Parts: sequence; structure tokens; C-alpha cells
Amino acid sequence: MSEQKINKKLFQDRKRTNILSNPEQKFISYLVPRIPEWITSDGLTGIGFFGSLMILASFLLAEYISIYFLLLAVLGFFIQWFGDSLDGRIAYYRNKSRKWYGFALDIVMDWVSTVFIGLGYVFYTTGDFKYLGFTLVSLYGWAMIISQLRYRITDQYTIDAGLLGPTEIRVIICLVLILEVIVPGSINYSVLLICIALFFINIGDTKKLLAVGDLKDKEEKAAKLQKESNQQQA
Repeated sequence: MSEQKINKKLFQDRKRTNILSNPEQKFISYLVPRIPEWITSDGLTGIGFFGSLMILASFLLAEYISIYFLLLAVLGFFIQWFGDSLDGRIAYYRNKSRKWYGFALDIVMDWVSTVFIGLGYVFYTTGDFKYLGFTLVSLYGWAMIISQLRYRITDQYTIDAGLLGPTEIRVIICLVLILEVIVPGSINYSVLLICIALFFINIGDTKKLLAVGDLKDKEEKAAKLQKESNQQQA
């Protein structure tokens, strides 16, 4: 099967708008056929979870041993991306997809990973900046809720907030961690900026979601009135 056909097969179920969507999808299309048969979809989910544990561990090691252990999180984010991005795609490629099982597992693992990142930051930082860990997790949870509601209303599953998606968020956090190793203490202000950006992105996406919901209500009411009118004329 050509890479173009693989790409079409793997991503036909979702629309991506993030900046890195094209190179990311091409890379995934390259990797999927090369994954050994003995590595299952659930196995890839486990690999992604291991990456999340690495991220949490990197914060703890950085706090109690050396700041340079934050660089371990960069590897952890790649492993997390690898498992999270390929677990569902490998199931599609092998014609073993379980739509609702996979959807539920993906959402749960995304939330667990987000909590681990926030928890790691809370362990690592000091003073009032610890509250930013809670704020970051809450804002990302808000974004996840918007994504699920959009799916419920439109029946189209999208995981991106405009030009930003989970991959871009991972890249940004990795850059923040690298900067922290170079300039200790900078992570607090970086996370503050991320929280501010996420807040305004969520506000914008919430407005769009409500507009889509309002339009769906009007369409359903119009369809109901049309149905009642047809029944009266029959």
C-alpha cells in the first residue's frame, strides 16, 4: 500500500488544523506499517503511558537530584507522542479499530497524562507558582471538554484548537523545559504565559461551540416544524 493511501486510510475519521499536521501525518504513515505485529494497539497505549510516567519522574529527579533530569521529560514526551499517536492509527491500519473503546481509552489516558504533567510541575516549583500547575491542568481539561462537546454536537471529532494541537503543546512544553535547564526559574513565567494563552483560546473556542450549538438547535426546530407540517398535510 502506498504512503498516500495509508495516510488517507489512517486519518479519514478526523479533521486536523494544527500547524504540524502534514509532517506529523506523513511520519505516522511511515511508522505504522513498520510496527511489529506483536505490538498491539493497547501495547502502544501502554508505551504512551510509560512516557507520561517518565515526564513525572523527570520533574521529581530534577527537584531532588539535578535540574538536568528535566531533559528526560523531552524523551518522555516523544515516547508519549509515539504511543498516543499510533495506538489508534495502528488499529485502523490493521482493520481492528474499536471506535468507542478506543475513544474512551484515549480520553482517559490524555487526562491522566495531563494530570501527571501538572503534578510534576507542582512538585518541581516553589511558592505560589505551584498554583499554576492546577491552573494548567484545569485549562487543558476545559479544552478537552470543548472537544468532546463539539464531537457530540457536530459528530466530527477534532482535537485541535485552531493552529495548536496536542503535538504543538508537547513541543512548546519541551522548549520550556530546555529553557528552564539553561535559565533556571524561567519555567514559572513560561507556564504563566501558556496558561494565559490557553485561557483566551478556550474562551474563543467556547464562543464558537455555543454558536454551533445554537445553529444546531435552530436546525432541529426547523426540521421538527417541517415534519409536523408534512404530517398535517398527509
